[in-house]
Amino acid sequence: MTSDRLLGAVCLALGAAFIWGAASIETGFIVDPLGPSSFPIIIGALLAISALVILARPDPEPEWPAASGFAELGLAVAVLVGYALLLQPLGFVPATTLGAAALGWRLGARPLWAIVGGVGIAVGIYVIFHLVLGLSLAKGPLGF
Repeated sequence: MTSDRLLGAVCLALGAAFIWGAASIETGFIVDPLGPSSFPIIIGALLAISALVILARPDPEPEWPAASGFAELGLAVAVLVGYALLLQPLGFVPATTLGAAALGWRLGARPLWAIVGGVGIAVGIYVIFHLVLGLSLAKGPLGF
């Protein structure tokens, strides 16, 4: 119950900060009827309502994983941060291949299959988003 209440309090504070920040967005002379702050206010309100539900009805205290479980989570976060840092210099396909392969390997795939999966994921996303939908993705030294 303590962890849920702590999460609820943090989310409530974040929701309030989100609403406060969105309400302070200055608008120009020409804006659409909703304005630029309506969507962030909706997100902040949903976060605050969810936090109130968590505070009102907390679950029983969970069994937290051992330190090795937290180390795995830390490694996954490090892979995602590395992916974000390598995306621009390497390009979308190589960076996504490395990130997806590393996460696949940590999720239990054998290294060769993790690399094959990483290549498949990177190329598949590149084809869908860049070639089919025409969206711009980070280009590295190889041009993709």
